[in-house]
Amino acid sequence: MTSAPKTARFMDGTALAREITERTAARAKALTERTGKAPCLATVLVGEDPASVTYVKMKRNRCAKAGIESRHVELPADITTEELVATLTGLSEDPDVHGILLQHPVGEHIDERAAFEAIAPEKDVDGVTMASFAAMGFGLPGFASCTPGGIMRLLDAYDVDPTGKRAVVVGRSAILGKPVGLLLLGRNATVTYCHSRTTDLSEVVREADILVAAVGRPEFIRGEDIKEGAVVIDAGYNPGNVGDVHFASAAERASLITPVPGGVGPMTIAVLLEQTVDAAERLTA
Repeated sequence: MTSAPKTARFMDGTALAREITERTAARAKALTERTGKAPCLATVLVGEDPASVTYVKMKRNRCAKAGIESRHVELPADITTEELVATLTGLSEDPDVHGILLQHPVGEHIDERAAFEAIAPEKDVDGVTMASFAAMGFGLPGFASCTPGGIMRLLDAYDVDPTGKRAVVVGRSAILGKPVGLLLLGRNATVTYCHSRTTDLSEVVREADILVAAVGRPEFIRGEDIKEGAVVIDAGYNPGNVGDVHFASAAERASLITPVPGGVGPMTIAVLLEQTVDAAERLTA
């Protein structure tokens, strides 16, 4: 039996995201020169949640660097579902907009699913609509949820083939846990979903060849629960710049691990930009 490395290799999401963004910028430039119109991402922000404001600003800055136009729509926190749906419908019908990002969460009084479904599937570059979810599930052309899509790109970059591997996903959100499990299943992994009500969670986690932590609890998964040689993808981000995995102890048992920050986060934005240019190319073909 091969012994596990003493220290895992870091999966450098920052460097890979930079490569993807550079290629995306070149495609955006070529499209702009061909059509006279830059790819355009509309960002919609409801309320003034500080974290959401920061995330949207970061995405808009990355758009500018990649040659992607950014149209920002700020809406009051007390907006109704009907008003938000109308805004998103208008953007979906606007030929100058190629991609739409609704920053979430949007407030408990809003029907978030209804809002997502107001985004035209061909402009759903964040992969949040039911049409995108179905495409991920059936392996059809469409837009992946950005964080799961970024995770799959990281696995590919580090030559991690999911075929035949036991993949455990801790978390079941509609934009992260569920879709990343579908993408792994589509790549022939055997996937187990875990959540807050999973019995004997540690025992299930110990079976993982590929572990995706997306539960939203700081340092929830400890090193003693990691299978030796496992690939650990920490998709959590919590106050204090810590993920859902206790990094130091997990790194002693894993073969590959994503740091927080600098792992999954940069990949999410890179995939968003890439899919925006994908959408623009299709819509202007």
